[in-house]
Amino acid sequence: MGAHSATWQAYVDSSLMGSGQFDKAGVLAADFSGLEAASPGFTLSQEDINSLASAFTSSDNAFANGFSVGGEKFVCIKADERSLYGKKGKEGVIIVRASACTMIAHHGEGTQTTNAATVVENLIDYINNPK
Repeated sequence: MGAHSATWQAYVDSSLMGSGQFDKAGVLAADFSGLEAASPGFTLSQEDINSLASAFTSSDNAFANGFSVGGEKFVCIKADERSLYGKKGKEGVIIVRASACTMIAHHGEGTQTTNAATVVENLIDYINNPK
C-alpha cells in the first residue's frame, strides 16, 4: 500500500460505494501490482490482475476471452485503452484507468451498467483533471 492508499480508500468508500450503484469496488495500482484499496470482501487474484492487464493491452483479446474480477468471469461489452465493461448475467463490472490508478466497480442486478459506468468515468475524469 502506497501513500495514496488512504486517499484511494476514501474514493472507494465515498465516491464508488457511496454512490449506491455498486456492491463491491476497488482501486488497482497504476502498474497493476495489486489493490491499493477495496470495499470489504473485494479481492483480486494475480490471475484476475493478469486478465485485466491483457484485456487493456488487447481489446480483441478482451472481446474474445472476457476477463475475470474477483474470480468471476465477465463477458466484455466495451474495451479500449481507458475502459473495460463486463457483464455476467445482469451483474456488471466497470473498470476505468487513470494515470495514477485503475478503478474497478462491480454492480448487482438492480443497477443499469450505463448508470454505473457514468459514476466511474466521471470519477476518473476528476482524478485525471482535479479542478
